[in-house]
Formats: sequence, C-alpha cells, structure tokens
Amino acid sequence: MKDTMAVAPDSVRRYGKGIAALVAMLVGILFLFNVFETVNANEILLVQSVWGKMTWHVTPGVKWQGFGKLTTYPKRHMYEFACLKWQENETTKQRDCVPEEDQRIKLRFNDGGHAYMSGSIQYEMPLDNKNLTDLHVRFGNPEAIQKQLVETVVNKSIYMIGPLMSSKESYAEKRNALISLVEDQVLNGVVKTIQKDVKTKDPLTGVEKTVTIVEIVNGRDGNHERQEPGQLTAFGIRPFNFSIKDMPYDDVVEKQIQQQQQLTMQVQTAIAEARQAEQRAITVAKEGEANAAKAKWEQEVIKAKEVTAAEQRLAVAELDRRAAEQTKSQNILLGEGEARRRQLVMEADGALDKKLAAYIETQKYWADAVKNYQGNWMPLVSSGGGAGSQAGSGAMQLLEIMGSKAAIDLGLDLKASGAGRTTKK
Repeated sequence: MKDTMAVAPDSVRRYGKGIAALVAMLVGILFLFNVFETVNANEILLVQSVWGKMTWHVTPGVKWQGFGKLTTYPKRHMYEFACLKWQENETTKQRDCVPEEDQRIKLRFNDGGHAYMSGSIQYEMPLDNKNLTDLHVRFGNPEAIQKQLVETVVNKSIYMIGPLMSSKESYAEKRNALISLVEDQVLNGVVKTIQKDVKTKDPLTGVEKTVTIVEIVNGRDGNHERQEPGQLTAFGIRPFNFSIKDMPYDDVVEKQIQQQQQLTMQVQTAIAEARQAEQRAITVAKEGEANAAKAKWEQEVIKAKEVTAAEQRLAVAELDRRAAEQTKSQNILLGEGEARRRQLVMEADGALDKKLAAYIETQKYWADAVKNYQGNWMPLVSSGGGAGSQAGSGAMQLLEIMGSKAAIDLGLDLKASGAGRTTKK
C-alpha cells in the first residue's frame, strides 16, 4: 500500500508537467500568431492596438501586430451587377432572371422604355493614412465600403442616365455617350439636369407628340454643374474600366427596336438602290459620252483623212496649175520665138518662098483652066486696025491679066532680086 501511494503522486506530477508544457506551447503559438502578421502584395493591413492606435501597412512583408486587432482591405476590387441565376419561362420559353438573384441595374428612359444593365466597374483603394482611416471609421470593412459606397454611387450614376436619352438613342447614336456619362458621374458626381417639353415625331407612326426631355445644366465655364461632388474621389477611391456586358430592353421596346431596325434597313436599302441607280445613270452617261467621243473622233479621223486627201488634191492641182503655167509660158515663149523668127525671115526675103509657092499654085489653076479650054486660042477672022494696034487673043490677054493680078496680090516684083522682089503692103 505504501508503494502504491508513493507512485500516485509521481504520476500526477508527471501528468501535470505534460499538461503545463502543452498549455505553454499553445500559449506560445497563440502569442506568435498575435505578435506578427504577414501582409500580401495585393492587401492593405490595419493594425488597431489594444490602446486604440491604428497603424496602416500598404507594403508586403511581416508586420508587428502586438496583440492588436487586424482588418484587411484589398487594394483593388471589382463591383459586378448582373443576374446571378436564370430560369426558363414556361409561357414564353425564354430565359428570365430569378428575381431574388437579379443584381442588374434597371434604367428608365425618357420615352418610357426600360432596360436592365449588366456590367462591372473596378476601383482601387487609397494608400494614404488619412483616406484609409476615414473609410475605416465610416464603414469598418471592405464589404461595407462596396455595398454602402461604391454600389450606391455607381447605381445612382447609371440610373440618372435614363432621363437624358430615349431607348433608341441608348442603343444607337448615344451608346458611347451613355458609357462616358456613367464614368463621368461616378468619378465627378451626379450632374444637374433641367426638364423641357419638346415636340417630336414618332419614328414609326410619324405622328407629332410632346415629350419631356432632360438636359444637363452647364456652368459659365462650359462644364457640367453637379448636384454633389464625387463621393468615391472624396475618399481617394479611383474608379475605372466601366463596361457594359448586356442591356436587354422590355418586350415592347425590343419590338420597337426591331421595327426601327427594319425601317432603317429598308431606308438603307432604298438609299443603296438609289445610289446604284445614280451610278447606273452616271455609267450610262459616261458610256454615252465615251461612245459620242469615240464617234466624234472616228469622224475626226475621217475628216482628217478627207482633209489630207483634199490637201493632196489641192497640192496636185496647184502643181498642175504651176505646170500648166509653165507650159503656157513655154508655149508663149516658143510662139513669140517662132513669130520673131518668121518676122526676121520675112524681113530678110519678104517671104519669097511662100509667095512663090502661092504663085505657083495660082498658076496651076490657070494652067489647068487653059489646058482644059476647048475654044480657039487664035481668032478666025482678023480685021485691020489702026496704027499701033496689035492683034491678039482674048484668052492670052486674060491669062496675062490674071498673072499680073496674082503677082500684085503677092506683092511680087518679078524684075527685082532678093528681098526687093517682094513689096510690102
């Protein structure tokens, strides 16, 4: 019994020491985890000491905790607004967003149409102690900053875009303006607006109607006036990279968009056909001009050929004329030379040869006449006559007379010699 009683206290002491060592180890581990903290590169660490002092750590590494309270903020985060769960509509067989999971932002445009915007925007936290402290004092954790600050500012900026445009403008001509206006309001604050009633024509029916539009109020410097300054920038938060993933419209607006697209396509088709017709007219006109020019130049070619031929004929005629003139001049010169020669010959011998030839021919006629005369050359009866008279034949007298006449006509003096044998009349 004594041995048993002696062993019991020893085992208790040994168990007590083991438990004490385990507790000491646990305390040491707990101490280590509450003395130092590791900061990642994408985190901001706030250490609030047991006495309430706040120390911010924005660089990575092991930092002193000193049993203080830790709060971690991401340096960069993204706010997404979209439908988290879809379900099939039993009636339309289309996808519908589950209402409880619908985080899209609803817009109402100035024509009464609605749209549901899905998208995202990123933002960066400030790195200075003042802005970090202001954010922590007011919101206390990253979830509260996004829920109470970032989402509120972004949703308001998107919602205030609706009155500034119509449904058609939001998906067509003002699509880029929608994005830039959202970014501007998120960064610089919501703009001041003013309402106006204007008359416009319905794009489908063409009926004139009065609509209320909202316009942005600009200051004297031309910049937009603000209802309030930018809340995110006031805390040093930098929003960026706003994007729209999807923006479906109400069924009525979707049908209207489709009708407008069809009208637009018809108009574009009509414009294209009109331009094609204009182009065809231009082509036909150009072809006509080309054909006319071709025909004109073909005629010009014919004209040029005819002109060339006429010029050739004219040149030949001119050459012929000159040749004729030359021949004429030659003949005139020859005639004048021959006339002058004859004149000189006549002046030299009085044209004795020609006159003798003419005289001989004349005498031939009288000789033939005498030769063929059948009468009596001598008279059969002769009577006496007075003194100085001479009997003769009448025929012989006629011959003598005619010969003398021919000599006189020829201007021939048979008793002369040389040029003196002819006499000039």
